[in-house]
Amino acid sequence: MFGLSELALILLVVVVVLGVKKLPELTRSAGKATRIFKSEARALRDQDPPGAEKVIPGTVVERDEPSPRF
Repeated sequence: MFGLSELALILLVVVVVLGVKKLPELTRSAGKATRIFKSEARALRDQDPPGAEKVIPGTVVERDEPSPRF
């Protein structure tokens, strides 16, 4: 089984293979994904619970005559 030092060495080799130029792009992408995930989780949390009645404020207007049906 691998120990901590072996895993660190493998991680170092992967970073060297990917190149130092790709590392900032990789971290930027990870940060973007984290922000999107957090915003979606917040949106789900702030949503109304299932089965909740949705009320739209407004005024009721009575019609003088029924509308013709075609």
